[in-house]
Amino acid sequence: MKALRVGIDGRAFSSPAAGVRRYVSSLVPALLAADPALQLVALGGERGAIPPPLAYVDEPWHPPTNVGWSVVGLPRAAARARVDVIHAPAYTAPLWSAIPVVLTIHDVSYERHPEWYPYRRDAIRRAFYRRSARAAARVLTDSEFSAREIAAAYRIPRDRITVAPLGVSDHFAAIDRPNETLPAGISRPYLLHVGDLHERRNLPLVVHAMLEAQRRPGMPPLSLVLAGVDRGIGDRLRAYAAEAHVPDAVVCLGPVTDSQLLTLYRGAAALVYPSRYEGFGLPVLEAMACGTPVIASRAASIPEVLGDAGVLLDPDDEAGWAEAIAEVVTDEWKRGRMRKAGLERAPSFSWARTAAITLDVYREAARWQ
Repeated sequence: MKALRVGIDGRAFSSPAAGVRRYVSSLVPALLAADPALQLVALGGERGAIPPPLAYVDEPWHPPTNVGWSVVGLPRAAARARVDVIHAPAYTAPLWSAIPVVLTIHDVSYERHPEWYPYRRDAIRRAFYRRSARAAARVLTDSEFSAREIAAAYRIPRDRITVAPLGVSDHFAAIDRPNETLPAGISRPYLLHVGDLHERRNLPLVVHAMLEAQRRPGMPPLSLVLAGVDRGIGDRLRAYAAEAHVPDAVVCLGPVTDSQLLTLYRGAAALVYPSRYEGFGLPVLEAMACGTPVIASRAASIPEVLGDAGVLLDPDDEAGWAEAIAEVVTDEWKRGRMRKAGLERAPSFSWARTAAITLDVYREAARWQ
């Protein structure tokens, strides 16, 4: 059987979106481990960001925009590389191509909730995403929730969409790390949120719930540590803490390294994840793998990831969140039970499984033309 040759959009390896970078950097070694005969070629992107042993094809001429790259440059690079399949790992793909395209769509929050993205050019972006999805031979996504949402939003037959749940890196593990120190300004106990500070993440709820929990008898001083890019709501979250006369209760760290993130997970009383909309919710999985208790929204894809290994709550139930926070911070037995449940569930999500499903989709797409 002829070895399959797949071109991956090389720009994904230096994407400004941390989740996209983690997706491709974790998927590629798992693909090569699953099928050593597989030939992977990075199509364009920053050469220094491309991991070995991928082959690399320089970007041919294209209009100097992201749309120009997807519409003109990427298919030209794929033709030059003589690949059997193009994998576009993040929402945008060639609108026409002689080579079949596999497109990964992690979620369709842009389409389902445009009110969260009030940017001048967002309608153009949504239209391009929609056209990319409809032109692809096959669509990959991270959860059953996202598969349903994609089918509804873009009117794509459900049998063209394949769910390949994400995995968790071996880096995120409940291991002892001597001399582990928290970033300056952080002390235990603290709650942790990982991900961009964005309207859909529903973070005001968890700030108010933490402040309410803090008023209960026997509660130690508590803070909320936010690790991720501030998309415009950080000042508002800090203002809530200042109004409650505890200005240090909200700590915005911005982006952190994987080493720092591991330290933060392992030191947290709980990961709090009150999001209203997620295509998967990778921080939930990473926290479970680290043995960190998880309190999360019963919304979107999150229950698929967390299952019964943590506490799931309505994203508008502020009193319920306050109660859950107080309980997990003060009840050592409950924390231990949640830690055990998360560690047992996390291994059911692996990049090896993601890669196996993805390989099957590549092979199906190669037969599509």
